[in-house]
Amino acid sequence: MQEQQELKRGLKSRHLTMISLGGAIGTGLFLASGGAIHTAGPGGALLAYAIIGVMVYFLMTSLAELAAYMPEAGSFSTYASRFVDPSFGFALGWNYWYNWAITIAAELSAGALIMKFWFPNSSSILWSALFLLIMFGLNYLSVKGFGESEFWFSLIKVVTVIIFLVIGIMMIFGIFNNEAPGFKNFTLGDGPIHGGFFTVLGIFMAAGFSFQGTELLGVAAGESEDPEKTVPRAVKQVFWRILLFYILAIFVIGMLIPYTADSLASDDVRVSPFTLIFERAGLAFAASAINAVILTAVLSAGNSGMYASTRMLWNLAKDGKAPRFLAKVNKRGVPVNALIATALVGTLAFGASFFGDGAVYTWLLNASGMSGFIAWLGIAISHYRFRRAFVAQGHDLSELPYHAKLFPFGPIFAFILCAVVILGQNYSAFMGDSIDWYGVLVSYIGLPLFLIVWLGYKWTKKSKLIPLKECQVTVKKYE
Repeated sequence: MQEQQELKRGLKSRHLTMISLGGAIGTGLFLASGGAIHTAGPGGALLAYAIIGVMVYFLMTSLAELAAYMPEAGSFSTYASRFVDPSFGFALGWNYWYNWAITIAAELSAGALIMKFWFPNSSSILWSALFLLIMFGLNYLSVKGFGESEFWFSLIKVVTVIIFLVIGIMMIFGIFNNEAPGFKNFTLGDGPIHGGFFTVLGIFMAAGFSFQGTELLGVAAGESEDPEKTVPRAVKQVFWRILLFYILAIFVIGMLIPYTADSLASDDVRVSPFTLIFERAGLAFAASAINAVILTAVLSAGNSGMYASTRMLWNLAKDGKAPRFLAKVNKRGVPVNALIATALVGTLAFGASFFGDGAVYTWLLNASGMSGFIAWLGIAISHYRFRRAFVAQGHDLSELPYHAKLFPFGPIFAFILCAVVILGQNYSAFMGDSIDWYGVLVSYIGLPLFLIVWLGYKWTKKSKLIPLKECQVTVKKYE
């Protein structure tokens, strides 16, 4: 009997929508949005998030065009291998796997810290082990089990944000607190944008990290039912909801809390902007409720991370770019060996945080920090090359189930902005009397690692940039 080597298409349209939505609504919105307002003022934060939001829209439409036509669990790793260079696809795949495997470790640490809010004297290792078991179990059951859990995790976050926006807008008009603040908090100090261009550039990084996870849609497309219809539908819904949530949430926070308030710069859930505004509205249990929602966000991120990295590792193994045993799939369509390997790496990285002063863990996290932006860069390049190859080989755009608007502006704009964010990761390290070399190394370590993997594979396998006429743009249709 032949061993099953394929994944099962068990994700419905509602799963896809919530996977992307949930991937982007997390601690970036509940905690980091306050820090962005504190640094750049309400206007600066709105501007940065809006520009990054537009870039993410173009990236999502690029990914949707590729994923609806060619749904692959390897997503942009596969696209880069077919339309750019096999070495580029190899590096993107391993980069993305590493990014999410390390994210699992980060979420295990965060989950334990969140539980200390309620159980201050409890064991961190105990909570982390429990959360790892939950994430592993949800992914081990079936792809439908993962999709269903992610749907409900995401729904909790979405409902929280909607309630926050409704209460916040009512408070702006004087309901709940009898005082309508108007625009006085927007015009504090030097106006809506505090600190000028460089503070807005700094917020680009925070905004970019907040939106990361939307590209999970491309990975999930490989296991979705009828991706020709479900992927475009999910993209249309996801983008506007995310942008609306972020832009409106920042607007509400900026209207109700002065950007000079020190509480906005804190990572403590007790002074999260969401907690503060719910408390002002008279909800006494606000801190506990928001802490519970943030725990949901952390579990959701870890759950998604385990799913995405497992699928990427399975795809690399299937293409001969990772050990072959990792390509094994069980009868439920779950790549169990890749799942176990990913969970082990996440656990080892988490374990590193307990040795020494956690320096190894900090370096691992820093190395993964840039990975999401590198993946986005890969999406923009792959889509640009795909569309040019598609036309060069005599195909008509009507053959595509979905085509991205404003080509080639979209991928070019996304490429330029991603490059600016990557290179400007720690611009302040270059701006003193002397260069802060340690700061440079800590911030940019992910970039040389990616280049070493890419050029190392290129050199050993002698791979070259694929001519447009030779790119593999025709696909065997899925069943």
